[in-house]
Amino acid sequence: MIRLFSFLLFVTIVVAALYSLKPSGRRAAGTVEGLPWQIEPLPDGRSRVFGVTLGRDTLGDARERLGDDMTLAIIASPGQDDDALEMFYSHYTAGVFSGRLVLAAQLPPETLAQLKARALRAEYTDTGARKFIPAPGDLPTALRAPVTGITFIPVVSIDEAAAVARFGPPAEVLHIDERITHLLYPAKGLDLVIDRKGREVLQYVAPRDFDRLLRPAAATTADPS
Repeated sequence: MIRLFSFLLFVTIVVAALYSLKPSGRRAAGTVEGLPWQIEPLPDGRSRVFGVTLGRDTLGDARERLGDDMTLAIIASPGQDDDALEMFYSHYTAGVFSGRLVLAAQLPPETLAQLKARALRAEYTDTGARKFIPAPGDLPTALRAPVTGITFIPVVSIDEAAAVARFGPPAEVLHIDERITHLLYPAKGLDLVIDRKGREVLQYVAPRDFDRLLRPAAATTADPS
C-alpha cells in the first residue's frame, strides 16, 4: 500500500508538470485542486483546504463546492458530553486520491439539542455512537453552521517518509506507541496521524485553532495507559 501511495504521488507530480507546459488558459482549466496537501494558510489565521475555508464557510458552502452526495447528521458519542454536527462524504475523490471526508461544524448546544429532538431518525454507528438525521425542515439551520474542522481518511496507506515528501517536514513528531505517530503542522493546521495497523487520518483546523488538535495528542502521549 505504501508503494501504491508513492506511485500515486509520482503520477500526480508528472501530471502537474505536463499541465505546466500548456498555455496559461488551458492550465487553469486542467489544474487538479482539492488534494490533501493543498493547504492555503490565510492572513487572518484561517486556512483553506479541499476548497473550504475553515471557520468562515458554512456546511452549505461546502456542499456547493464538494457536491450533494453527502450525509448530514448529529453525532452523540459515548462518554462525550457535547454532540457534534457533521457532514460525511463516504467517497470523496480529488485527482487520483480518494477516501472518506468528514466536515465538522458548530452550532450552539441548545440548537443542536432541538435538531436532535426533531430528528427524522436515529441509528447506531460502528463505533457505538448514535447518528441523528435532521428533519427536512431543520436542514437550512444545519447548513448555515460554519465548518470548524475537516477529517480525511485516505484509501491508500501513508508512511512517514511519503508524508514528509508531500506535506514537508513537520514541526513536531509525537510517537504515541509502536502503532500511532502524530505529524504536527501548526502553521497549516494539520495533524497527520500515521497508523501502522490501520487507516491514516488527516485532521485539519484553522491554524489559529491548532491547540484543539494538539491537546488530545499531547494528552495521549502523557498517558502511559
